[in-house]
Amino acid sequence: MTAGPPTDEERLARLALTRVLEPGDAVGGRWLREAGAVEVLRRLGEEEGRLAGVTSRRWEGLRARAAGARPECDLEAARDVGARFVCPGDAEWPLPLDDLGDARPIGLWVRGRPSLRIWAVRSVAVVGARACTQYGAHMAADLGAGLAERGWVVVSGGAYGVDGAAHRGALGAGGATVAVLACGVDRPYPRGHVELIGRIAEQGLVVGELPPGDHPTPSRFILRNRVIAALTRGTVVVEAAYRSGALATARCAQELGRFAMGVPGPATSGLSAGVHELLRGDGVLVTDAAEVVELVGDMGELAPERRGPVVPRDLLAPGAARVLAALPARGRATARDAAVGAGTTEDDAVGRLYELQSLGFVERHGDGWQLTRQAYRTVFAAGGES
Repeated sequence: MTAGPPTDEERLARLALTRVLEPGDAVGGRWLREAGAVEVLRRLGEEEGRLAGVTSRRWEGLRARAAGARPECDLEAARDVGARFVCPGDAEWPLPLDDLGDARPIGLWVRGRPSLRIWAVRSVAVVGARACTQYGAHMAADLGAGLAERGWVVVSGGAYGVDGAAHRGALGAGGATVAVLACGVDRPYPRGHVELIGRIAEQGLVVGELPPGDHPTPSRFILRNRVIAALTRGTVVVEAAYRSGALATARCAQELGRFAMGVPGPATSGLSAGVHELLRGDGVLVTDAAEVVELVGDMGELAPERRGPVVPRDLLAPGAARVLAALPARGRATARDAAVGAGTTEDDAVGRLYELQSLGFVERHGDGWQLTRQAYRTVFAAGGES
C-alpha cells in the first residue's frame, strides 16, 4: 500500500494525524491511501476542504484536533522515553500490518531497541482474561516461556492477568516479548504494570498507535487488538468469557488468515466458555508451546508424539500378547484353554507360555499356568481390562 520510503513531510504529517484520527478509522485510512498524509492534513486546515465520508460535524471535530496537533512536541516527548515513530514505507514497518487495509495504523510509536519488523516475522500472540484464574496465569506463563525458549517473540497487551503472565514467562526465560498498548508508550497502562512494561521496554518492545501522553478508552482497547492479531502469525487465547477482547483478537486473526488457537479449561468455568466456543468453531486446541509452534512454525517444527507410558506388555509380540490376554485374572488355565482363548494351536500356545515365563509374566504349576503377581499389576491393575 506504500510505494517507497516516506518523505520527511509525509512522516511529519502522519505523525500529526495520530492526534487527529482514531486507531482503525477506515475512512481516514482511505483518505491516506487516495490522497496521502500531507494532502489530508492540508485539507483539514482549510475551511472548505471537507473530504468525503464524514458529516460536517465530524469534520469540524477532526479540524479542531488537527489545529491542536504539535508533532514536533510529540517527537520530543517520545525521544525522552527512547521511543521512535515508524510508519508505512519505513524499513522497520511490519508488512503484515498492511493486511488490515484501510484500517491499518497511521504509524506506530515504538519504544525499545530491536527492529519491530524483524521481531514480527516469528511472533505469536498470547492473550486472555484480565481476571484470570491461577490455572490461566500458569498456562500463560508456561506458554510465554516455552515460546521464548523456542526462539519465538511473545506479543500481548500488557494488561493484568493472562497478558502479564505471558510477558513475564517470556522475560523469565530470557526471551523476546512485545507489549502493544492502547495508550501512549510513555504512559504505561495499567499503572500497576509500570515496572513490567518498563522491563519490556528494556528487553523487548513497547508499541502503540497513540501519541505520547494519550490515554486508553474502551474502544481503543478493542481496536488495539487488531494490531496484535495482524502483527503475529497466530493468536492463542488462554481463558476468555463469551464477551471478551481476547476472543475478538482471535476472531480478527481468523479474518486475516492467521491461526486462532485456544487452551481448554474446565467446562464449568465461565472464563473458559469463550475459549471453548472458539474451539467448537475453527479454533485449534493447544496445550503447550510445542503444539503452538507446530501450527504456526516452519515445516519440521513438530510437537513430540503424545502417548501414555510404555509398559512391558506393549513390547510383546502380537502372538504372545494374545496368549497372555487369554489367561484369567485369578486362578490358572491349561495350555489348551490358553490356545482356545488366543485363537491358536495348543503347541503354539505352549511355546508362547514358556516365552512369557522367561519374561516374568507367567508361572507354571503342574498343568496349569497363571499370571505372576507383577504381571497381574501391569496387565490388569494398570488398565489391562479397559
